[in-house]
Amino acid sequence: MARTALDVSGKKMAVLPPLFRRYGAELSCALRASLSYDGCRVYDTLRYAMGWADSDGNPVTAATGKALRPTLCLFACEVIGGTADRAMPAAVAIELIHNFSLIHDDIQDHDKTRRGRPTVWAVWGEPKAIVSGNALRAVADISLERLVEQGVSIPDALRVIALLTEAYLQMIEGQYLDLDYEKRHDVGQDAYLNMISLKTGALIRCSLEMGAFLGTKDLGAVDAFRRFGRSLGFVFQIRDDILGVWGKEGKTGKPVGADIRRKKNSFPVVHAMGHANGTDAAMLREAYRKEALDDHDVAQVLEVMERIGTRDQAQALAQRHCDDALAALEGVALSPQAQEEIEDLAHFLLVREH
Repeated sequence: MARTALDVSGKKMAVLPPLFRRYGAELSCALRASLSYDGCRVYDTLRYAMGWADSDGNPVTAATGKALRPTLCLFACEVIGGTADRAMPAAVAIELIHNFSLIHDDIQDHDKTRRGRPTVWAVWGEPKAIVSGNALRAVADISLERLVEQGVSIPDALRVIALLTEAYLQMIEGQYLDLDYEKRHDVGQDAYLNMISLKTGALIRCSLEMGAFLGTKDLGAVDAFRRFGRSLGFVFQIRDDILGVWGKEGKTGKPVGADIRRKKNSFPVVHAMGHANGTDAAMLREAYRKEALDDHDVAQVLEVMERIGTRDQAQALAQRHCDDALAALEGVALSPQAQEEIEDLAHFLLVREH
């Protein structure tokens, strides 16, 4: 059955696909086991970062993320012929790597809250937060050692380790570029897309590539999942950029124009800076030269984006990458159920509201 292009104007709602619940219990158990160490307060900090403990180390139930990356890893392994258990150490590792990056991102961005709670650095200070992030990365590396216990050969386990190491190095490179682009407004679209392909896309691509590699010996199918993941990474981040400007506060927890106010160099700003002319271009330059943007500045920037069609262009770009993602898997033999779940996943990332 051929994959169908997914259109944001379709009837489907932005509902979290059922596959995100399929692995939840087993994944949660494996993640908690990976951070079950005692005897050093750093593990209390890590459990806090994961949403399982308060700042004193007492168990709580706090908001957590969607577990997108580990879910993609487990799903890819299963639909290509393997089992979720076989890929679980890799899924745990990539979720820990993702959270390590969030701890450090919050320091670099000076964000004091995440998911409705104070960030790690806001509670323990920057030095301990840096150490905590590094510790989480080390625990992720340890998790990969358990691949052999799941029947993965040593050469294959080493290949998975190399895939994840390369991916999180690329993620770090992307974060460096993102920091380098701060306060610059001459960043072109190609440079921006390259940056997000590293910072955001590397782990999403790696999740699917690792899962597929652990599920099949067909390297052509593995490469197809890698390309699928590369395109999904663009869909995810471009949609995130759209929500950072036009997302509903009740869904995102941030007011309209939040990323403009923060002077974040996201896709809408890159597009506006590259396509505005005359007085609109002058106004953007003047606004972004200010130390801080006020309500009037944000409103003016939004008006410029409306006039030049920035939101529509961003969503159209996400749509093209969504179509590319589906096309990448056209030659892979998958069950009708797997094909439907893949389309539901791609659609969700294309139209999600938070």
